[in-house]
Amino acid sequence: MDIRNSFVVFLSIFSFLGINGSELSYHFYEKSCPQVESIVRTALAPIFLTDPTSPAALLRLMFHDCQVQGCDASILLDESSNGEMVPEMASSKNFGIRNRESIGVVKSMVEAECPGQVSCADILVLAAREAVSVSGGPQIRVPLGRRDSITMSYKLAEASLPSPNTRVDAMLHLFTIKGMNLEESVAILGAHTLGITHCLSILNRLKSHESSNKGEMSSDFEKLLKLSCKNGLGGSLSNNSTFVGNDLTVFVFDNQYYRDAIAGRGVLQIDADMSMDPQTAPIMARFAIDEDGFFQTFTSAFMKLSSSGVLTGNEGVIRKRCNEVV
Repeated sequence: MDIRNSFVVFLSIFSFLGINGSELSYHFYEKSCPQVESIVRTALAPIFLTDPTSPAALLRLMFHDCQVQGCDASILLDESSNGEMVPEMASSKNFGIRNRESIGVVKSMVEAECPGQVSCADILVLAAREAVSVSGGPQIRVPLGRRDSITMSYKLAEASLPSPNTRVDAMLHLFTIKGMNLEESVAILGAHTLGITHCLSILNRLKSHESSNKGEMSSDFEKLLKLSCKNGLGGSLSNNSTFVGNDLTVFVFDNQYYRDAIAGRGVLQIDADMSMDPQTAPIMARFAIDEDGFFQTFTSAFMKLSSSGVLTGNEGVIRKRCNEVV
């Protein structure tokens, strides 16, 4: 990305934060915990090294947190001791979400250096930022100052998180209410370039006899998916453990997702639909050949998502442990 484009992205992000009256700042911990980003990076290094799937898991974890109540670390909360609040993880929409405990590990290291200063919400966003960077994606500078929620909502998770069969207009609406434009909405879905999809999420698509429910899927790719998910297609998927890679480079943050989708190798329904819908197909095609352009737009989209609906100032709390309100 050249300097001029970087400046344009910075200005758009600064404007977004200002319009929404956010109190997030690039220098928020300058006095209270100036080394926080270094601590987070150091804490994540062995996690990334021992588990190559963890970057994808942490990125998805942040997305699912920010989609419900905003980026407030509510997804990390366990069931309340009195049983009055059901955790968001109880939602079927959070099937496959992993690595919540990794944020707790990072939080404990941050607490050792800066007790009571850094929110779990900020740590989660920083972890997702590092996940993108360590996988070869853009290096995103994020403003900080989020505070943690003291509430969680299973019902809101059920209502707010997209299902595997969500179609284009509904998906675009989810991102529009987060402040994203059309290009950013297509770019944020490029996060699918990392990780895997559980067969459970595509069984209905593979079983369907209607071409409109399959999207533009190549016959060879359909055969590959059915072979990979054959236990589930036979109705014997008992442990939900079968999965397929999201694209050909599951451990690398690149633009392969767009190339695969256009070639009829989109795993999820939305991947196939976005490559054909007249609103999004031209952008998918552009990102498939312009990785720098994708990185630039993804950076802007990531900033908007991670700054949406945040608690700041006197709102929320700084949780000592990420999985409980203390």
